[in-house]
Amino acid sequence: MSIARFPPHFNNSNHRDRCLAQLRSKPVPLEKYIYLNGLKGRDSNLFYSILLDNLSELVPILYTPTVGEACVNYSNIWRRPEGLYVSIQDKGRIREVLSTWPDFYDGRIAVVTDGSRILGLGDLGANGLPISIGKLDLYIAGAGIKPNSTVPICLDLGTNTQHYLDDPLYIGVRRPRPSSEEMDEFMDEFMAAMKDVFPKLLVQFEDFSTDNAFKYLDRYRRQYRVFNDDIQGTGSVILSGFINAARLSSAASGRPLSDHKILFFGAGSAGTGVAKQLISFFTTSGMSPEEAKSRIYTVDSKGLITADRNGLQEHKKFFARTDYNGPQLTNLVDIINHVKPTALLGLSTLKNAFSEDVVNAMCALNERPIIFPLSNPVHLSELEYEDAIRWSDGKAIFASGSPYKPVTHNGVTYEAGQGNNMYIFPGIGLGSILSKTRHVSDGMVEQAAIALSSSLDAGEQAAQLVYPRLARIREISVRVALAVIRQAQNENLDENPYLRTLPDADLLGLIRDKMWQPPTFHLWSTPHL
Repeated sequence: MSIARFPPHFNNSNHRDRCLAQLRSKPVPLEKYIYLNGLKGRDSNLFYSILLDNLSELVPILYTPTVGEACVNYSNIWRRPEGLYVSIQDKGRIREVLSTWPDFYDGRIAVVTDGSRILGLGDLGANGLPISIGKLDLYIAGAGIKPNSTVPICLDLGTNTQHYLDDPLYIGVRRPRPSSEEMDEFMDEFMAAMKDVFPKLLVQFEDFSTDNAFKYLDRYRRQYRVFNDDIQGTGSVILSGFINAARLSSAASGRPLSDHKILFFGAGSAGTGVAKQLISFFTTSGMSPEEAKSRIYTVDSKGLITADRNGLQEHKKFFARTDYNGPQLTNLVDIINHVKPTALLGLSTLKNAFSEDVVNAMCALNERPIIFPLSNPVHLSELEYEDAIRWSDGKAIFASGSPYKPVTHNGVTYEAGQGNNMYIFPGIGLGSILSKTRHVSDGMVEQAAIALSSSLDAGEQAAQLVYPRLARIREISVRVALAVIRQAQNENLDENPYLRTLPDADLLGLIRDKMWQPPTFHLWSTPHL
């Protein structure tokens, strides 16, 4: 048998540079994604080391926006087994399937999707696995979760997308999605088996359809250690950005923070979850929950959501207005002129929904309007950053769901904020794991947002940013984890009493020490055989 030999002058430092050069030579983002996927399979330590040193460049490839393209095409670009599929055909033997995971005793965190609503791309079925893989890569990079403690899972429950059912290369089960009753039975078995096989695991639900996202979070959140990033994580990171944006807007207008009004364009699971989280922005300033709720308006494809609308979906009833009795308002500019919001947040996946007229209407009402087009990926964003700056003459306080490059307007360079869940969920996961919390409470999620909002350094504050720069993600995750741990202790949800004995400074040090770092020595560091 022949033995592969390294070149005589091979060294790790040069190989890192070689890998980056190879990556950057790829002409399109999907090719970059495939290259990184292969690098992780060959040498995971090198992959994570490069990722940590190049976060701003690589996160948009490994997660949004490129991961959406990877999911759409996953059956065609599949190279090797990467995660765990649990099929509807496994019903009755799910525990047995989960037990095949090689590191089940080490499992600490799983990201679970059923592929039914991947980003804004719809029902992708079994092609949704890269969402779970990408999220866990961000846990590893952002919070130092050990790679062998992560479990990416796709629930292969069929798909209602005929294109995939007809595709001979489709990797999933070929059947329509199950009925509500069948899926409930599957999910109950799945969650019970997860607790049995992975007793120390935190489960993060990801990209379930809107109704099921709310349904299964409510069904399991008090029974298992589980949270939904689309609902709670998105809500938390947007609450954080909004806190800082509201301060900037109020400083410009002289109006108190309690005067803010928020208009949500999009009322799915993400939109409603964010809206519910933002109630706490007002309640922390002394408002009652009902007063806080009255400061929030929601809009869907039919217009302003009012309580008298026939056939209103259950999750939309919470913010449905009871104080408007006129003709149905369907035009966004008309709705803005009626509501007079200080902030417009988009979670609609409708490209360019925030037109120049919409931006002008917000500017007419506000010295510095808050405009957050949050839909992912970038080709579904409600507003391009360059348009926001140009149409508002630099006045808009902007944060998006996807990354944008800086924009120069009238000699001033503006830096876009990104409401990236990576600022929040790694810290929530790390804090939950270290505190051994029994559940992930609303209070823990809210304290994570407050910790993030206070994490801007002096340079970021001077630049009037609403989010810190991503390069500092590990220190940010330490602060978020500290807040999560303390809140778990305040609610008596923690099962790690030792952490209660530590003052904050010592606990911060412990959190940092627990973060995994890629070893400098890796498999390719010994060229001689």
